Amino acid sequence: MKYNLKVTIDSDSGFCFGVVYAIDMAEEILAEDGYLYCLGDIVHNDEEVERLKLKGLRIIENEDLKNLHNEKVLIRAHGEAPETYRTALENNIMLIDASCPVVLKLQNRIKTTHDAKEKVLIFGKHGHAEVIGLQGQTNNEALVFQDIAELDNVDLPSSFTLYSQTTKSTDKFYEIKNQLIERGYDVKANDTICRQVSNRDKDLPAFVKHFDKIVFVSGKKSSNGKVLYEVCRKNNPATYFISKPDDLEKIMFNPEDKIGICGATSTPMWLMEQVKGVLETY
Repeated sequence: MKYNLKVTIDSDSGFCFGVVYAIDMAEEILAEDGYLYCLGDIVHNDEEVERLKLKGLRIIENEDLKNLHNEKVLIRAHGEAPETYRTALENNIMLIDASCPVVLKLQNRIKTTHDAKEKVLIFGKHGHAEVIGLQGQTNNEALVFQDIAELDNVDLPSSFTLYSQTTKSTDKFYEIKNQLIERGYDVKANDTICRQVSNRDKDLPAFVKHFDKIVFVSGKKSSNGKVLYEVCRKNNPATYFISKPDDLEKIMFNPEDKIGICGATSTPMWLMEQVKGVLETY
């Protein structure tokens, strides 16, 4: 059977400015020094991480930092907790700080704009690098939750401040805020969601409706990827989640399908181009 697939990549997909900034900074140092340490995956996309590892990027974790001395270490876009900066100072480590400006602004707000006795809640993913950094601004006293059901049996004060991980769904954040108000709490809600991410929520529905099938490309660890995939699937149920071209199977498609490709803010354009290339060989 002959296939004649028509494949289009969403021009608005690809790295957000925070990821572009971090990767550009890493590549510049790798070109000069031949290697560079990075705290955690520079981006939640295994294919891009592997590309940079081949250039000399060395991924380490926070525990490794304690045993490292006199080196350069990149802080990725997700940001870090205050403890990381203290360790670097003690170990004579030069931090290359590529924290996203949106994340840094949020960290500063959490640290400086509310009473120290006030309870802080963060709508975010447990264990996510950005969330760990945000908790660090509260001496790890903030309560993190991924779903409002986690708060059902929690004894909360009558008044508290609500923040969000920058890559969460705006609609979900306001839904949670309203549900907490309905439960009788006085909620001071700070919408700290990155508009480059939230605007994708609005743009994707229009894009995906033009196609028979959607191929959504994202790393499995990307929180933003999970959110945007659900946006695609809601507006076009014929949406496939893949992480690399090898995940594609010809059986997914019909001979005359119009296919749209889109991805997370952590998905490189070169990877979506590879996916397009494979589809066009069918």
